[in-house]
Amino acid sequence: MGDFTVFPAIDLRGGKVVRLAQGDPSRQTTYGDDPRDWAERWKAEGAVWLHVVNLDGAFGEDSRSNLLALERILSTGLKVEFGGGMRDESSIESALDLGVGRVFLGTAAVRNPQLVDRALAAWGPVRLAGDIGARDGKVVVKGWQESTPLTILEVGRRFRAQGLERCVLTDVSRDGIGSGANLESAMELQSATGLKVVASGGVGRVEEVRQAQQAGLAGIIVGRALYEGKVVLKECMNP
Repeated sequence: MGDFTVFPAIDLRGGKVVRLAQGDPSRQTTYGDDPRDWAERWKAEGAVWLHVVNLDGAFGEDSRSNLLALERILSTGLKVEFGGGMRDESSIESALDLGVGRVFLGTAAVRNPQLVDRALAAWGPVRLAGDIGARDGKVVVKGWQESTPLTILEVGRRFRAQGLERCVLTDVSRDGIGSGANLESAMELQSATGLKVVASGGVGRVEEVRQAQQAGLAGIIVGRALYEGKVVLKECMNP
């Protein structure tokens, strides 16, 4: 698959594996109590990386159970990119010290550009990524609950100018409902900024994974469609 990566998503809330529809915490589906079980399943089906989200951290809630779950996920030996509530250097450092391969920064990177500068100076672009959630073309923050006037390209260009090399782009309006990934927006962000962009939100068919690779994107994140059997990870690993 070259440089293209398929990331199974493991979203953590209260230590459990969940998915939210369109980022709405009141529209939650729980898929299991032990995230390590799912991590082992994705590993068996060919995953190399996991995209793990600390939803409690994103919502500003107690994250201790999710951090314990993260440790169990890491014990599988899979590479993990991790984010959600990473608002300062200490939280980034703690995650990296646990064995996380890469931390993605969303709200903090949008609201506090100086944190990105300091984090890049400390850990470099290999260990960090930007994370943009967007609804109707505008960037949203704080667990996607607050809107900003910023556009995707405004934030993406700043990320790249600061030295970030990778970015996740989630179309929040499609996330968790399987309505189809917004590959066009991801392709535009990658073309306009030079960032290596991973598309996220709404993947419902394996064909979308193939399209993302053919478009030259850096990767794609698949969540609910995997948990509900609409997409089979083994088929995604050889698009």
